[in-house]
Amino acid sequence: MTISTVDFLAWLKTQIPLLEHLGIEQLNWDGLSLEIPTPLAPNVNDKGTGFGGSQAAIATVAGWCLTTLCLRERGLDCDVVIADSHLRYLKPVTGDFVTRVSLYAGTDADALAARVGERGKGKLELVVEVLCERQVCMRLEGVYVAIRR
Repeated sequence: MTISTVDFLAWLKTQIPLLEHLGIEQLNWDGLSLEIPTPLAPNVNDKGTGFGGSQAAIATVAGWCLTTLCLRERGLDCDVVIADSHLRYLKPVTGDFVTRVSLYAGTDADALAARVGERGKGKLELVVEVLCERQVCMRLEGVYVAIRR
């Protein structure tokens, strides 16, 4: 099942009002990876660089979106939550940035869908990166849990 990222983002903004303020206008999803291009201006801190809280929120949402989209494409309606995350801020974000998360050859999503189908829940471990000028500025390692509704 193909999901419209335009419709998904519009729905997501009704569910998580914070997203209206972060400048997110598009999701790029190809079935294995998700990218969220984001302007610096609404996410700037007092030093003129990317606010860490904005980066953390967008990275968390990116992993949530990837997990949710993977499950929906496989016909599964689940509540998805982040159960654990670890953040590392590696470099300042000095301009517009992109948040990127990928699956490895799609097998993780298939295994997750199988676990949810068999047990009613499953987890997916993801690495989400915030990039500015092609440099990794922040990395989130997270565990997302899906529970069938």
